[in-house]
Amino acid sequence: MENDNYQKAVNLITSQEKFHICLGLDRVSQALELLGNPQEKLNIIHIAGTNGKGSVCAILSKILTCAGFKTGLYTSPHILEYTERIKINQRDISKTDFSDLITEIAVLAKINGIYLTEFELLTVAAYKYFADKETDICVIETGLGGRLDATSAISKNLLSVITSVSLDHTDRLGDTIEKIAFEKAGIIKDGYPTVVSAENKGFPTIKEIALQKHSDVLTPQHRVELVFEDGQNFALYNGKRYEFNLLGLWQRENLELVFEVIDYLRKSGYEIEEKALQKALKTVNWPCRMQYIKKHNLLIDGTHNPDGARVLRESLDYYFPDKKRVWVYGSLTTKDYKKVMDILFRPQDEVYFYDFDYKNSVPYEDLNSLYPSALKINQKELEYLAAENKEALIVISGSFYMIGQILNSKGFFKNIAEVDNIY
Repeated sequence: MENDNYQKAVNLITSQEKFHICLGLDRVSQALELLGNPQEKLNIIHIAGTNGKGSVCAILSKILTCAGFKTGLYTSPHILEYTERIKINQRDISKTDFSDLITEIAVLAKINGIYLTEFELLTVAAYKYFADKETDICVIETGLGGRLDATSAISKNLLSVITSVSLDHTDRLGDTIEKIAFEKAGIIKDGYPTVVSAENKGFPTIKEIALQKHSDVLTPQHRVELVFEDGQNFALYNGKRYEFNLLGLWQRENLELVFEVIDYLRKSGYEIEEKALQKALKTVNWPCRMQYIKKHNLLIDGTHNPDGARVLRESLDYYFPDKKRVWVYGSLTTKDYKKVMDILFRPQDEVYFYDFDYKNSVPYEDLNSLYPSALKINQKELEYLAAENKEALIVISGSFYMIGQILNSKGFFKNIAEVDNIY
């Protein structure tokens, strides 16, 4: 019965009229008001950015959970199940709670003539769930942009965090760094501080908007260094050395933002002991973002824009300089996949294109026209390739929709997902 109700809720979310993006706050605000504005009862850390926002969310929520706070976490997209998007203390919302919430909100919206999109419906569900469960603090990731993103239907927050800004979703957010930074900075609330790196490409625009909104701009004061020794990753910060479970050179800037947030929270009365910080950094997990399964020489990373591709390539060159690379890649038509491939693939690499089942996926023929030496690979062939691999580093990268389909198989990948805590 639980699975039946859950599937009905998923069908509600993915129905034709909901499965699209329609930026704006009117619809989501109306729905939240009908529910008593649960979002206004929450202590929110709101995070936007082009790359890195998911990692920052994962690290912050892990630290706060380890520090003893009842911590809500809302992120997107999911890999396998919608329930992954809404968590308290690192645990997914149950399918029962999820289906009950989605059904309640969908019915309420329909009765009142409110036509919520998929993301709006999920956002309303997350805010109500966190309020009902009386969370201490919530870490909320924007979906697209910031200014008109559904998560921005809040009047206050603890602080805003803006990660790296680069060109992505240019059809909706603008075709310059300044325009995109303007949209990201839309999460800034009057009188509440903003954490952003001075290295951020959009920093001048973000700083200007923050000042207009009387928001103190907090920039990281100490640099993080990442060190990889004997297969172990460490982060060096302000004279301290932390074991750190996430690979990726881009995590340096993300960690600097995290440490700045933690410093602010400590000064604001949140008790976050050093041992909680150490435990969190040592054990934090962020699935399918440069996630390495050593036993199978397998790395999974959902990079999908040129800046993400650049830092993934730099990280692979740093962590695995001598390993042969075998790529399994697929993309959506909305992404700059030509530039991404130009950055990722070396001449000596072996490349396969995975033709996955999604309405906006790029057909194999289109990818192959840009990279003629690449072969097409299906699920069965990929399972065999991964299971028999002994030496090469297999990198599965591109669309999260593709990665989800691969991991949702019943064979090899399903097994390693369960054993290695991929999701």
